[in-house]
Amino acid sequence: MLTIIVASTNPAKITAVTDAFNAAFPQQSFTTTGVSTDSGVRDQPLTCEETLLGANNRVISCRQRYPDADYIVGLEAGLDDNFTFAWMVIEHQGKKSTARSASLPLPPLALEKIAQGMELGDVMDEMFAQQNIKQKGGAIAMLTHHLLSRSSVYQQALILALIPFLHPELY
Repeated sequence: MLTIIVASTNPAKITAVTDAFNAAFPQQSFTTTGVSTDSGVRDQPLTCEETLLGANNRVISCRQRYPDADYIVGLEAGLDDNFTFAWMVIEHQGKKSTARSASLPLPPLALEKIAQGMELGDVMDEMFAQQNIKQKGGAIAMLTHHLLSRSSVYQQALILALIPFLHPELY
């Protein structure tokens, strides 16, 4: 059984990782564990580069703590101009692969509150009278009437990040 360390304790992220690996490797068994890991960036990354740095930092930190894990997965959500998205970084046997999730346009009021220092999850909680939405469906669930969820969008991006591990002969 292979071990996957997810550099987060957020249930939406852990679910996305578990579902992506199960879909990509249906004959393989995995143990998935979420661990609290500091990203080394702001709680609300405000650029594409900062968001990718956060995901990479999470992977590096977890690899140091869990040297025997088969896969380390770092996910970091952030902003890119008027959009929110997330970077996926997967490390396996010293090789890293990255993919970016779909981008979600944010309402002007949300962007204004983020510019004032609020995190997107807190903004969505306030706008939609929710509690801890970032560990559930996320902003994307609220803004799409639950047609999509944070986990479903992350799962797609994770599968894309797994391509080099699905076809190692090509990478």
